[in-house]
Amino acid sequence: MDLSNLSFFYGESFDTDAIGMIIYRQEAHKFDGSLLHDFDYIVLIVREGQEAELVVEHTLVGGLPCQTLHVSAESLQSWLITGDKGDLIRCFVEGELVRDDGGKLARLRHEYAAFDQPLRDRQMLYEFSRFLSIYVEAKRYLQAGYVIDAYQSVLDSLKHWARIELIERGVLPNQAVWEQVKELNTAIHKLYEELTQSTETIRQRVELVLLACEFSVMSKMAECSVLLFRVLGSRTQPWSIEELIHHPDLRIVKNELPLVMRKLVNRSLVKETAAWSDDSGSDSPGIRYSAE
Repeated sequence: MDLSNLSFFYGESFDTDAIGMIIYRQEAHKFDGSLLHDFDYIVLIVREGQEAELVVEHTLVGGLPCQTLHVSAESLQSWLITGDKGDLIRCFVEGELVRDDGGKLARLRHEYAAFDQPLRDRQMLYEFSRFLSIYVEAKRYLQAGYVIDAYQSVLDSLKHWARIELIERGVLPNQAVWEQVKELNTAIHKLYEELTQSTETIRQRVELVLLACEFSVMSKMAECSVLLFRVLGSRTQPWSIEELIHHPDLRIVKNELPLVMRKLVNRSLVKETAAWSDDSGSDSPGIRYSAE
């Protein structure tokens, strides 16, 4: 079936809040049984507005099975940063752009392909926040005696560290991160091999990698927090944690942001001050943060 006919079919019911549409032709030899399943066409409709749940529709168009995915522009941008939903991102990057109001999707595609500094800064902060959070989780598991859970957490944290190394080298991380890192023969891949292939006990392997992670947390903290420092320095008044969590540039790390902020304060990279708020209704002063 011609893509123009498929575009016309979906264009007839194109909602007013939709800003663009991409159609991805799934070749038979590419069937992978994941998000794309065995559909001949994937139709990606991007909408304006806040982050919302992915909406999926299955239809027959011209006798061919089609999967339609409705996503918000904010969700799509988040997935481009986090590396989540790789199949959907492949549709976005490789599919045919058949509608693009205002050229927004074309610009987003270009920014992703160019992998320029704004995207890299966002990815660095996200990967570091996940690396830090999972590293702390691994330490708690080990202290509690849950060695296997600690092992899994350390392995997950190493993957975020590997993504940081790739970003530092100007390489866009993909789904096969360890293959990318292996080709570069970096120190992080040697740690991965030590964790997964060493003859030491699992506890000993985890303890060794945690020590290396501890050093990395300290050494990469400032470099990975450039975007956060930029937000903190964007105004003269210090920020509350709630304000930072809801800042549009930081929303993607909202879950890990409190932990990141405390680590930055402990390393004297961020300044904290006590401040009273007239509308807080609290008998205690709030903590505010500002760039050093």
